[in-house]
Amino acid sequence: MEGPSQPALEALGISKSFGGVAALDAVDFEVAQGEVHALLGENGAGKTTLSNILAGLYRADAGRVLVDGTHCEFHTPSQAIAAGVGMVHQHFRLVEPMTVAENIHLGWTDTPRVCARRVLATRAERLMEEIGLSVDPMAYIWQLSVGEQQRVEILRVLARGARILILDEPTAVLTAHEAVDLFEVLRRLVQGGRSVVFISHKLREVLDVSDRVTVLRDGVRKVTREAEGATVRELAVLMTGEAGEIKVEHRKVAGKVALGVSGLTARNDRNLVAVNGVDLSVREGEIVGIAGVSGNGQTELAEVLAGMRTAAHGSIHVGDQDITNASPREVIDHGVGHIPEDRIGMGMVLPASVADNAVLRHYRRDEFSTGLGLDRTAVAVFAERLVASGRVRTRSLDGTVGELSGGNQQRLLAHREAAVADRVMVVSHPTRGLDVLAAQEVQSTLIDLRDAGCAILLISDDLDEILLMSDRIAVMYEGEVVGLFDSAEADRDRIGILMGGQQDTDGRP
Repeated sequence: MEGPSQPALEALGISKSFGGVAALDAVDFEVAQGEVHALLGENGAGKTTLSNILAGLYRADAGRVLVDGTHCEFHTPSQAIAAGVGMVHQHFRLVEPMTVAENIHLGWTDTPRVCARRVLATRAERLMEEIGLSVDPMAYIWQLSVGEQQRVEILRVLARGARILILDEPTAVLTAHEAVDLFEVLRRLVQGGRSVVFISHKLREVLDVSDRVTVLRDGVRKVTREAEGATVRELAVLMTGEAGEIKVEHRKVAGKVALGVSGLTARNDRNLVAVNGVDLSVREGEIVGIAGVSGNGQTELAEVLAGMRTAAHGSIHVGDQDITNASPREVIDHGVGHIPEDRIGMGMVLPASVADNAVLRHYRRDEFSTGLGLDRTAVAVFAERLVASGRVRTRSLDGTVGELSGGNQQRLLAHREAAVADRVMVVSHPTRGLDVLAAQEVQSTLIDLRDAGCAILLISDDLDEILLMSDRIAVMYEGEVVGLFDSAEADRDRIGILMGGQQDTDGRP
């Protein structure tokens, strides 16, 4: 890519340690004027630490940050913004009861304490016209789609003068069409002279949108190269040091129905209908994927199936057994495993040991009981076997789960639930936030479980994962199944249309 010799942003010799452990070791990183520069690496490689230093959230132990050739020291995000560097976080930081215009003006020093909404809207419209982004300035945040909310986040940062945007996993909760729209926005921004740091685990989209790519591994910069000509496999090897890739053989299953859902309706925490009359079946030895943008009833569906939320109407059967509104313990007793969306809040007890978390769903078994408590020897033997089979990297079975990386927590959780899932596994976002290698290992665990005859319901907002893993694909929108496809006929564009709420006469619910 041709461009000015003076980089927009430079990080020179950046080092940072936490508790004596080096997160970054003399890393150099630069972003040219008018380019999208992808920052890649496994979890723990140093991406988050580097981006937080550039955005003023952390201070480096050593090294310098230059913006347009000028040395800058950021103690706060506000100082970074003032210098022209802003970050759009994966989890949006918008105020839902406020309008788009009001959110955009948060942090503007020249905004009067009392100002009419129409005045703010007019100022916001001028900004949108200048940048080429359009969102209704008078709409409330809660009325917007996820893609529109992300546009507001970008507008907020640009409104405060940012010329360099750091985007952290920006497509994690977008539909395929919203992701394409985002890429168009980024191209317009760089054509206008702005620069973008693009952080993502989705390597295909990295190659689609980026001009250059930098890969970090173990806190060290491995390579910076042009994105053109690179392949997903090459980037994965640079990130992980391994060349392995998962291969999934899809099949049409004629086995018995292991999980049957009929007319299922459930409400969310605000007492609004979140799952609306869902009919669905998963057969033995089959993975049925649920595609959809987060917030369309997938979370509530998984919780009802796992016994964690009450069904208002309809029925759930495991084989010929009715488990509608069974307790979580009863669901386990029927051979149903569950990998929850929130592994930290719902799947693990972080202050407890690795061993205790390994038997969290099994402790009532006779083999672990001494009558008054747990047989610690039996627990240790079981946990050691689980950790070994799951390739969980831990310093000790007595160490806390909170000390494990996200990938190792998810490996432990997946293998623990696989030991429960004699018949059915309900899985929510199993690889969200994981690096390539950890994601492949979790996916391989699910494939092995499927091949052993387990019925798996896979919920993910990563369409690539759904297409890779699923034998059949159902699409959820506003709590309903609006399309159902065999893997052989699944089409990314058609699924993306349904995920966005548009009609597609070929999708057959």
